[in-house]
Amino acid sequence: MAVVVVGGHSRSVGKTSVVAGLVRAMPEMRWTAVKITQYGHGICSANGEACDCQTADHRAAISVEWDAASGTDTSRYLAAGAERSLWVRTEQGHLAEAMPRLRKELAATENAGGTAIVESNSLMQFLRPDLYLAVLDPANKDFKASALRFLDRADAVLWVGDEEQEVEWENVSLKLIRGTPKFRVQAPSFLSDEVVEFVRERIKQATTAAAQSK
Repeated sequence: MAVVVVGGHSRSVGKTSVVAGLVRAMPEMRWTAVKITQYGHGICSANGEACDCQTADHRAAISVEWDAASGTDTSRYLAAGAERSLWVRTEQGHLAEAMPRLRKELAATENAGGTAIVESNSLMQFLRPDLYLAVLDPANKDFKASALRFLDRADAVLWVGDEEQEVEWENVSLKLIRGTPKFRVQAPSFLSDEVVEFVRERIKQATTAAAQSK
């Protein structure tokens, strides 16, 4: 099984659209799509607003999305064609508590012959995926610490907007992605045929390598 991680430097840069687009473009991968949300003090890290992410009994929970029409990010995965869609919710800084069950879910995907795609930056501290895509929008000034921490591990950058657009980030060195494949993308899809083919080829390589190692 291959694991694809889609991260980004801030909210509203197109991460969910990238995940849904890849799921839609490659249904043969039999995707399990995962959304990771971290919360703190009743505030969602996804959009900075009051939310229902928090769980009353413990600091981590995983739920299965069943409704493809609810309008949530996980429902968008289902609507795009994912076989399974999961929502992982953890208290800020406690993603480790969700990892044992998440690893079981990923193992189940592997046993079923599927491919996992996860929308998250923080997951990178717990596993090394077969492919890590970083979505960067130079017009968005916010740059999460988690995105900066793993930026040099990106296998490809999806650059939103024009190549010549002025970069708004402070204390972020683009030397971290020097030599990294860069694909220019635009809203609303935040994808291109080149990105899809790049991802398809990397998944193929990972699957072949895994089969040969058995």
